[in-house]
Amino acid sequence: MRCESLPSVVTDGYAIETTNLSKSFEETTAVDGVSLQVPRGSIYGFLGPNGAGKTTTMRMLATMTEPSGGSARVAGHDIADRERVVTELGYLPEDAPVYDELTGGEQLRHAARLRDVPDATERIDDLLARFGLQEARDRRIDSYSKGMRRKLGLIQTLLHDPTVLLLDEPTSGLDPRAARTMRETLSGLADDDVTILLSSHVLSVVDSVADRVGVLSDGRLLEEAPPSELKARVDDTSDQTLEDAFFEVTADGTTTGFERDGTEPKRTTGASAGATTDGEE
Repeated sequence: MRCESLPSVVTDGYAIETTNLSKSFEETTAVDGVSLQVPRGSIYGFLGPNGAGKTTTMRMLATMTEPSGGSARVAGHDIADRERVVTELGYLPEDAPVYDELTGGEQLRHAARLRDVPDATERIDDLLARFGLQEARDRRIDSYSKGMRRKLGLIQTLLHDPTVLLLDEPTSGLDPRAARTMRETLSGLADDDVTILLSSHVLSVVDSVADRVGVLSDGRLLEEAPPSELKARVDDTSDQTLEDAFFEVTADGTTTGFERDGTEPKRTTGASAGATTDGEE
């Protein structure tokens, strides 16, 4: 049962809508007029090199960063109405907000209280079991591996049963088995009418779960299409990958940091990485 929240008003079937959404930091434009529509119950993949504006866009949708221009709605609510948006939203940043001195179980019970999740014990038990963390629930988080912290962060994000999820690098640090569980979980959530916006440097993850992808570069949305259509634009042969399509669309030499497999991406630095003033990756 979904946790009680203010009613959402999804217009025209879109759970996420932005119109000319922009964000500038002094003389740096991090997001430049992004307009997109994400249907309810779908998975939308954000692709882009470091500094493209993915994280900044997510932070605006999560009501954590105020836009410099344009507008956006999440679950039918204007992002200016933070109270209504956050009841419908689950946001997992690249670094999950957890307390190292707590155990995994304590962290989740704390998050449940903050979200006013009633009778959270059963839901916590179910999610811990799903992600293989039940035996680590009584261990301090500072003893967790990066992958374990990532899974705990996702569990925390799912506790209040949100209708919209914003996930920044959700498979980062996960071993192959956990990454598969993550993909299956995301697909199952979409089947249950949850809308998911995710970014990832592992293009195979996006290719396997996304219904539609958007390619960002220098804060602008360059292309938007289903993965199969984006790949067909590069070449109509069957062996084209989403990585091939990404390089074709961006074609500017700044795409270092994307991997086909589950390994950690290489990071570029300086101007070639397109770094923004808010630490965007």
